Amino acid sequence: MSTTHSHSSKAGQPGARDPFGVHLRHWRTHRRLSQLDLAQEAEVSTRHLSYVETGRAAPSREMVLRLAERLEVPLRERNALLVAAGFAPMYRQRSLDDPAMASARRAIDLVLKGHEPFPALAVDRHWNLVAHNALVPLLMEGAAPELLKPPINVLRLSLHPEGVAPRIANLAQWRVHLLERLQQQIAATGDAVLQALHDELEAYPPPAVSHDAPVIDTALSAVAVPFQVVMPSGMLSFISTTTIFGTPVDVTLQELAVESFFPADEQTAAALAALVAQQQQQQQPA
Repeated sequence: MSTTHSHSSKAGQPGARDPFGVHLRHWRTHRRLSQLDLAQEAEVSTRHLSYVETGRAAPSREMVLRLAERLEVPLRERNALLVAAGFAPMYRQRSLDDPAMASARRAIDLVLKGHEPFPALAVDRHWNLVAHNALVPLLMEGAAPELLKPPINVLRLSLHPEGVAPRIANLAQWRVHLLERLQQQIAATGDAVLQALHDELEAYPPPAVSHDAPVIDTALSAVAVPFQVVMPSGMLSFISTTTIFGTPVDVTLQELAVESFFPADEQTAAALAALVAQQQQQQQPA
């Protein structure tokens, strides 16, 4: 996920029937570039770029792709730019259940399974849960049933007052982290659905300040924002990493992210190992 552009425009994206110039102007202004800036980066004349943007000149397919590359346009929107310019879309968008995606699906399952006994999950571009390993349901226990109906939005589930939020020990810190991350994603993609999700999450009641809030390990928080969740067995403390596919040429794959949670201390590692052992015992036939 690009984090280069930290501010976003709330203006909606151009529609499918809008001409190419409207799409181009939207992305250029979203990236806060002048026509001169973009012309220099794409190595075209400012005059030609101006003609393309106003519809007085039609861009070649190569020009559309070059401008999209310089503007860091996501693959889904690159297809929209190509169609607006009169060309066929270039990037496929297939469901993970598609036979052609079998190797990618296998890779995701290997990463998730291989991460046990620690939690890991895969999400789509709108943070809807796509896949998870055996540990994730343990973290979701106790959430309101309507939040657990597919598609499960993991950000909503995390921050909703009837979701996991009441059990997050450092909720104020985690909330700021998730909202900032979502804002960066909006800036990179200009996605109106993500903006609506951000507005919804921001409107949830702010977390109450607890006097017995956990002491955050300052050495740890200088490196990563911890996720601290209270379980029946005690508090679990995690740090997380995000894995994305390198050089994807499929829209679905570009928009997929695997979130892996690692124990931030020995106590959490031991508690997770015990939870898994207990889970396996319960699953064994009597």
